[in-house]
Amino acid sequence: MKKIYLSLMLLGAVTFTSCDMDKVPYGSLDETTAISKMHDLTMLRTQLYGTLRGVTSGSWIYTTDIQLDHFIGLISNGNQLGMFSKGDILPSDGDIESFWASSYASIAVCNDIIAKSDELAAKPEITDAEKLLTERYKGEAKFTRAYMYLWLADHFCQSYTQVKGGPEAKATGLPIVTTFDPTSDVTKYPSRSTLKETFDFINKDLSEAYTALKAYEATDNKDVAALLQPGAAYLSSYAVEALQARVALLAGDWATAKAKAEDVIENGNYSLANLSNYMDMWTDDYDKPSDCTEAIFRPFMDKPSELGGSIGGVFLSDNELSAAYIPTFGTMLNYAQSEKGSDVRFDAFFTTYDNLTIHGVGYEAYVFNKYPGNMDLKTGDKKNFVNFVKPLRLSEMYLISAEADARMSNNNPARLNEFCANRYSGYETQTYDNAQKLLDEVLVERDKEFIGEGMRWSDLRRLNIGFDRYKSNPDEDGYDIYKYVVKAADGLSYGAGDHRLTWPIPKGELDANPNLKGQQNPGY
Repeated sequence: MKKIYLSLMLLGAVTFTSCDMDKVPYGSLDETTAISKMHDLTMLRTQLYGTLRGVTSGSWIYTTDIQLDHFIGLISNGNQLGMFSKGDILPSDGDIESFWASSYASIAVCNDIIAKSDELAAKPEITDAEKLLTERYKGEAKFTRAYMYLWLADHFCQSYTQVKGGPEAKATGLPIVTTFDPTSDVTKYPSRSTLKETFDFINKDLSEAYTALKAYEATDNKDVAALLQPGAAYLSSYAVEALQARVALLAGDWATAKAKAEDVIENGNYSLANLSNYMDMWTDDYDKPSDCTEAIFRPFMDKPSELGGSIGGVFLSDNELSAAYIPTFGTMLNYAQSEKGSDVRFDAFFTTYDNLTIHGVGYEAYVFNKYPGNMDLKTGDKKNFVNFVKPLRLSEMYLISAEADARMSNNNPARLNEFCANRYSGYETQTYDNAQKLLDEVLVERDKEFIGEGMRWSDLRRLNIGFDRYKSNPDEDGYDIYKYVVKAADGLSYGAGDHRLTWPIPKGELDANPNLKGQQNPGY
């Protein structure tokens, strides 16, 4: 069993430099306090959901969207996220360091809970019902550990389907840590695994999580029904399957992706948001969790201490006079022009500020309004632009299923048609001459549906395509605000396979761990 290494030695005292990473309440693990009863383990388990609330919100979500092509910074933003927007990605950057260290800190919490669950289950006084509960908690910890390793792999490793030398090439994956056992012995620090080993580890964790949660759902415990409803604040077997479908998509395992997505669609209690209520999913978060019919998992939030990070704050302002980043004009055209019909997402995702002020002069501007802030989560007089996050949605399952059909040369547009009928008014059922055309349309819908949710990053990587950020042309486009975008980022392009579509292993980690020598990602 590999031991935890230097960046994790001070778990509970990690310094987070990114603007809202400190929203993740990792807590302090006190190894002098034994877990002697279920109450102790239940209290420790709350850290898992604090982690999931944090890493599915804030900068964990929007940073890659800022790096890509849908948004452009304004000169008044104080160079916020400028490194990412301008493509100047450095191994020494504090944000890169913090994402890495915070992820492994979260993994350490998972490892500790898994070990303590086993310790508690082995006590002779623990009842069978309590043993089942410890298995549930362990399953939740394995899901969370898998989620974090997948997040790391999708940012700090090359894409599974595009990695040079294939996923079995040496040092293409992550350092795998499975025990909470800090040490200063540098000889015991892990090196990078292969990417296949990383994905195998993720899949094993998810398989075991599924078994544990499915077993708990088979009981007559009174909370089981709520687990299986839309907007559930706790993990279910369907949440596990949804993540398994995503992992399979990233690995190009189309049969598994299809099977997992279809099981959630066919057997879960979820339904697509439709033309009449789609906007409510984003603007209001709905009055109660079960109203959000698409959400397979929706982490609990409450003010003041159980909030996730703000996503909307980088795109919006309380007085509607400023924005750090606005959608490019090209992004707006993606939604405004479609032969499929009027796109409900245009009004759901964008609004206008009439007086966005630059150098004392106000301009009309479109702003990104997918995360306008839930007023029930506001902690002061001003909006904090915190919304309930929806990291696993039925929309993703429909589009994964449709893509898997196309990839397996099954020219079946049923899932895509059902999806589009709930996004375009006046939509007419489509047929496609071949599977490639179906695939092209699925990818268009993924791009449009998941803007601001961090998924375009994954898609560009696995598809091995680059991007051309729209070059602002205020005179032709008719919006003077585009005169004041950051010129160094305007019209930025990445070619297919650009090395910046994989983040560098942080310099601090390379310096601290001699076993990572020579294992930096290509291009850095």
